[in-house]
Amino acid sequence: MSDKVRERNEIEDHYKWDLSTLYADDAEWEKEFKAVDEEIAKIPEWQGKLNTAANIRAWLDQYTELSSRLENIYTYSFLRNSEDTRASDAQSMYARAYGKIVDAESKAAFFRPEVLSLGEEKLNELIQDECLKPYEFMMKDMLRMAAHTLSAKEEQLLAAFGEAIGASARVAENLMDADMVYDSVKDSEGNEREVSDATFILSQMNKDRVLRENSFRSYYKGYRQHINTFAAAYSGTVKAAVTEAKYRGFGSSREMSLANDNIPVSVYDNLIETVHKHMDSMYRYVRLRKKILGLDELHYYDVYTPLAADAAKHYTYEEAQKLVLKAVSPMGKEYTDRVEKAFEDRWIDVYPNTGKAGGAYSSGTYTSNPFIMMNFTGTLDSVSTIAHEMGHSMHTWNTKTHQPKQYADYTMFVAEVASTVNENLLIETLLKEESDPKVRISLLNQYLEGFKGTVYRQTMFAEFEMKAHAMAERGESLDPAALNALYKDLIQLYFGDDLVIDDEVQYEWSRIPHFYRPFYVFVYATGYCTANALSQMILNEGETAVKRYIEFLQMGSSQYPIDELIHAGVDLNTPAPIEKALALFDRVLDEAEKIADELSK
Repeated sequence: MSDKVRERNEIEDHYKWDLSTLYADDAEWEKEFKAVDEEIAKIPEWQGKLNTAANIRAWLDQYTELSSRLENIYTYSFLRNSEDTRASDAQSMYARAYGKIVDAESKAAFFRPEVLSLGEEKLNELIQDECLKPYEFMMKDMLRMAAHTLSAKEEQLLAAFGEAIGASARVAENLMDADMVYDSVKDSEGNEREVSDATFILSQMNKDRVLRENSFRSYYKGYRQHINTFAAAYSGTVKAAVTEAKYRGFGSSREMSLANDNIPVSVYDNLIETVHKHMDSMYRYVRLRKKILGLDELHYYDVYTPLAADAAKHYTYEEAQKLVLKAVSPMGKEYTDRVEKAFEDRWIDVYPNTGKAGGAYSSGTYTSNPFIMMNFTGTLDSVSTIAHEMGHSMHTWNTKTHQPKQYADYTMFVAEVASTVNENLLIETLLKEESDPKVRISLLNQYLEGFKGTVYRQTMFAEFEMKAHAMAERGESLDPAALNALYKDLIQLYFGDDLVIDDEVQYEWSRIPHFYRPFYVFVYATGYCTANALSQMILNEGETAVKRYIEFLQMGSSQYPIDELIHAGVDLNTPAPIEKALALFDRVLDEAEKIADELSK
């Protein structure tokens, strides 16, 4: 593909998502945006009436329906804003939708405190009532969190400040996606090359080292110029979490974040401690990279380029679709047919365009199909990203099809499992069919990059978050110098002495949007290790493992996520899944080193 990013109106419609399963157009969205006000206005009428099972059930039914409508309003505006983050009309829709949700949540914040004020004995009695059966798990979970629930007035006040508290994330998001400007650079042949968020990673994978270095320096120059703004934004997010945790009676913001999904802090600690024990494996991979690339010095702009650049294949979007369908075929016909329908029915926004949000994601609502935003560039990584996001979408489809609305959103902790299972099935499919050592090492590189990027790197991010929040809890300043130093030290720890730490590396933390959702990134690492185990079970055990896995996809939030994973066959209460995943990393690394030795002869 050309480095030139097209305008959105230059891209054919069949490569754009079809949002009509949400709203026919912006005008219909505006109509619903106004219509929902009537239901929001009714919320306060319930205050003081939630003392019987019948009234609680009626309230929950009404608010669940309202939440579904608000979800549609918000999701449509979010998707539209992603199409072109510069567009003022979409920005306005997104901001207004967010404000509408905050309004509804602040008005409804009396619910938990009011119900919990009935007392444990009375509440347990009400939960046994048949009319509350559809909400039984939700009610029991609410009782579990009783000690951390504030008074009705306090909860309403906190909810009302939700939009202001979220401002830090939106400042960083708008700066990253819409306002950042980078200097253009030259490649090794003197050609002028554009640098943008959409093209940066592609440039870092290019075999042209001059282009890699120049793009790297241009990109992080942009972040360095705004580092004070990013530090202030991130500090605001951290301090908000730390303050809320304090007043809710948690020992830390980390404990509060994990408590929402009933995840023991020991699961987080197990991840970091186990990865630390296997740092030597990561250092081996860094050395292998340095050796294969034939470099005297390995820099950060060398860590993404393929190990066998000449053998790296380019894929059309249509070829990528076929590869993904083949990879997920072990899941059975129903799953594969649904993936094919996703391609046919335009669930996916495929190519980058000017102003489009960077990266990729899957989104959707209870009443719509899922949607996938891509920035497809034709690399194996792009194909893998389709598989990844399709895993999210299939998880969303399964849970919304088999659960009522109140349990249709799977929890954060399991969010990355289904996506990574698909990624692993893709790479295993490609490895099974490939014997050419040059192509094979490029596939092994993709596998190794999955471990580097998702286990080691995300664990490094998790450690950064843990330490940054701890600094704030101790009253220390999260100024640019402190955050830069913390991040630079972690890069040194996780990549070892064979990586030259360029000055630009210290600014990388500022471009990680997930940091504005505290303690989310660690689920990428635990999810990857879990998915590794599940994909091996699917390939080795067949139908029995597939049945357990599909049942897991259908559970939504109807059980605690640790229990859902145990049902699927993985117990993260122990370090065993992390250990097993890193043992596979070693085996893949062994083969890559062997092929590298053979190719060098």
